[in-house]
Amino acid sequence: MGRAGRSVIAGLAVAALLAGCGSRAPKEPALESLTAEQIYEKAETSLETQRRATDAAHLFSEVERLYPYSDWAKRALIMQAFAYHKDGDYENSRGAAQRYIDFYPGEEDAAYAQYLLALSYYDQIDDVGRDQGLTFQALQALRKVIETYPDSEYAKSSMMKFDLAFDHLAAKEMEIGRYYLKRGNYTAAINRFRVVVEQFQTTTQTPEALHRLVEAYLSLGLANEAQTAGAILGHNFQSTEWYQDSYRLLTAKGLKPEAKGDGWLSSIYRQTIRGEWM
Repeated sequence: MGRAGRSVIAGLAVAALLAGCGSRAPKEPALESLTAEQIYEKAETSLETQRRATDAAHLFSEVERLYPYSDWAKRALIMQAFAYHKDGDYENSRGAAQRYIDFYPGEEDAAYAQYLLALSYYDQIDDVGRDQGLTFQALQALRKVIETYPDSEYAKSSMMKFDLAFDHLAAKEMEIGRYYLKRGNYTAAINRFRVVVEQFQTTTQTPEALHRLVEAYLSLGLANEAQTAGAILGHNFQSTEWYQDSYRLLTAKGLKPEAKGDGWLSSIYRQTIRGEWM
């Protein structure tokens, strides 16, 4: 190749290099050089456009770090809790929400912070078979929303979720009770069903719990208790399939649903007649 050819190739290489340099994206300014509002808006944009909400949460946290006493820091803190929750990072969401409640208890968004804190527990309740510690924590946090912020827009949603979480605990007791019942451990089964009837009587699990008590007591030959459980079931849930099943079990043994004896079920029956428990 001649000298002229080599000069052309060298020139093209330099041009390509310069073109590559010119196409680079401008360097992002350091966050320290931006105002609180600018960082906040940057975080909002990230929350709307990025798949990972943790990137936005980080930017919101930077507002809090760089401008800790500004109004933007306060707004960024509640948004930080929201962004973490959106990304499923419940621990960090809970931490940010708790900080907001601690720092700004009198602000309007304190109700939302408490609601987010409750959701950080509630949204992890996904399976009856799991440990119920999260359910208890969700109930406590939801109750706080209801009692502390009764007029907020989050109170009604919290009440609905509280009922569902409460039902979840009752369902756990029923699951264990059925396990014992199937294996003929009637006393252990009765103890679980009794918990539902006495402590979770407002849940959807109560009719089945009463029916299972009829089954368990009949299996033990305790007719009075079985009849009383059937009577409570008939008084409160006569239209359910559980009552129909209990009625068949009792009549097959020449019995009928009626209050008999003076045990714990008889006490509940008397309370039921007076309308003090349902």
